[in-house]
Amino acid sequence: QLQLMESGGGSVQAGGSLRLSCTISELTDERYCMAWFRQVPGKEREGVAAIDRADNSRYTDSAKGRFTISQDAAKNTLYLEMNSLKPEDTAMYYCAYLRRGCTWPLALHQAQYGSWGQGTQVTVSS
Repeated sequence: QLQLMESGGGSVQAGGSLRLSCTISELTDERYCMAWFRQVPGKEREGVAAIDRADNSRYTDSAKGRFTISQDAAKNTLYLEMNSLKPEDTAMYYCAYLRRGCTWPLALHQAQYGSWGQGTQVTVSS
C-alpha cells in the first residue's frame, strides 16, 4: 500500500517561508498526479497545487506567485515551497497521490485522490 509522509511544517511570522516535503513509498507509475491540499477545522480540504510526472503544474489563485510545487523523482519526494506566508495560510497541509495523470482542474479536488499523508501543521502569525 502506498504510503505518504509530510514534513516541514511549523510556525512562522507573516512574510516568512517554509518548505514542505512529502516522501512517497514508491514512485513507479508511468502516469501520476501529486498534490498539496490544506484544511482548517470546520472547512473542506482545499487544493493548493498539483503536479504530474512531466512537471506540469497548476495552482489555486491563493497560491499563485507565492507557492511552488516541485518533485524529485529520484528521492520519491514532493515539495511545496511557500513564500510570503499570510495568517490565512494557517492550516494542516496534506500531500496526495493519484495513480493516473492530472486532469485539470479536477486535480485540485480532493475527491480525485485515494492516497493521503497524515498532514503537517503550518501556523502563520501576524
